[in-house]
Amino acid sequence: MRTPRTFRQWSRFARWADKSARPELVEGRAVGCSWFDRFTTSVGTDIGAQQTRPLHTFIAIALILAPISVAAQPPAQVEPSPTQGVVKKGKVPVSNEILKIKLPKAVEVDLPNGLHLMVLEDHRLPQLSFQIFIPGAGGYYDPADQPGLASFVAALMREGTASRTSEQISQQLEVMAASLTVGAGAGLEASVNGTSLTDQFDKLLDIAADVLLHPSFPEEELARYQQRTRAQLTQQRANPGFLAAELFNRVIYGTHPASRISPTVAALDAATRGALAAFHRTRYVPDHAGMAVAGDISPADARKLVEAKLGGWPKSGAAAPAVSDPAELTAPKISFIARPNSVQTNLIVGTQAISRIHPDYDVLQVMNKVIGGGPTGRLFIHLREEKGYTYGAGSGLSAPIFRGDWSASTSVRSEVTEPALRDLLAEIAQLRDQLVSDQELADAKRSMIASFALSLESPAQLLNYHVTRWRYKLPADYWDRYPDRVSGVTRQQVQAAARTYLDARRMQIVAVGDPARVGDTLKKLGTVETFDAEGKRISPL
Repeated sequence: MRTPRTFRQWSRFARWADKSARPELVEGRAVGCSWFDRFTTSVGTDIGAQQTRPLHTFIAIALILAPISVAAQPPAQVEPSPTQGVVKKGKVPVSNEILKIKLPKAVEVDLPNGLHLMVLEDHRLPQLSFQIFIPGAGGYYDPADQPGLASFVAALMREGTASRTSEQISQQLEVMAASLTVGAGAGLEASVNGTSLTDQFDKLLDIAADVLLHPSFPEEELARYQQRTRAQLTQQRANPGFLAAELFNRVIYGTHPASRISPTVAALDAATRGALAAFHRTRYVPDHAGMAVAGDISPADARKLVEAKLGGWPKSGAAAPAVSDPAELTAPKISFIARPNSVQTNLIVGTQAISRIHPDYDVLQVMNKVIGGGPTGRLFIHLREEKGYTYGAGSGLSAPIFRGDWSASTSVRSEVTEPALRDLLAEIAQLRDQLVSDQELADAKRSMIASFALSLESPAQLLNYHVTRWRYKLPADYWDRYPDRVSGVTRQQVQAAARTYLDARRMQIVAVGDPARVGDTLKKLGTVETFDAEGKRISPL
């Protein structure tokens, strides 16, 4: 799991953490990664880790089985099978053939109000899912003095409309066994997502259209939301992982909108029903929006249904929302949040990288897989398995439509901060200075392609690929050629990418920890800018 950066991601993490403490609620999702790990997430190609059981489960099992083991008779001796002539390879057979695929094509059409509709027909199961994504309605477009406004709007849209109360919406969805969510993170867009059985899809879209077009933002629901969220915002400032991620984004993006990852308590308290309604009125327009439907429905029926529910969504005539790159980084920097008496140090090392549409995107994904893409990455093996500095270490590439970032992160005991940081920087330098081995490269590429192949079993994931292609204006055969592109990445390309994008002259180091225990370590590397937990600059170390 990559370290959460945005308030929306931290809210999801809180729900995930609650579920991971109660295995019966996990529903097969991965719960084996520490929250502070920043493992990579390749777009649409990552598979969850195996579920782990809490320690008390193993203790309980051991206590149950212990008496049985004591009373049991020793097993009868069994003669081993003859092994003469048998050769033990110790390896799983692996095919060297490149995966050849051709994704089922979605039927696409532009509706009169500008909404772009994509339909992926799949009748294997009697269910349907949809996504509506609205560019210009994400946190990227929050007013500078109202960080979090987009997330407030999205959170309150489901809490009441002109014709339904929050309770009625929840009850109707429960009776239908359907789900409906509205969300807006720190990115460019807001989204409305839903799932239902086929025979309930008409009703689900009816509720979704009401929530999307006619939210009422009731005063009492806003007050409840403010009370709930205020406690969460206050609590997250006590979390060193969040503080590190917040400071890292500020260092990487400066005054760019991407530097904001969370609302402030002041902005939350200042939010009014009028401000929410005004943001919704101007930002939730269909002109450049998209909708994707996957499942048990024909394209013709889907279009008819969507036009009936959303045909009245009025076109605004607004231009496409503006997007810009952040100012380029020109020098390395060390930034530190002083957290006295902290027993661990949170480290993030990274720099600006590329956008999602950059030609080097696939090469950088392979490079990232080698150095920090999960338990097989160099960082995890070196910092955890070999040195025992940490429970987890990894890296990730964030590549939106504007220039994003690459980062590596870990959390270590305070007393090993110096060797851990030194080794982390050495791993990055080695990637620049030396070619990766043939085996490492082959393993990384094989893992990425295998994960991609497994993801094709899900209609919803297939639809995500079509959405990504449309959103970033990628070629029609982009995903069909994905295995070939990944397989074609060379050792020389990986090294060239590391030299270009992991340049030490622009590398940023962010640390959160006890100044008395790690201050001297950081000062050995250069001048250190020091901040408190609220992000205010304080006296240098």
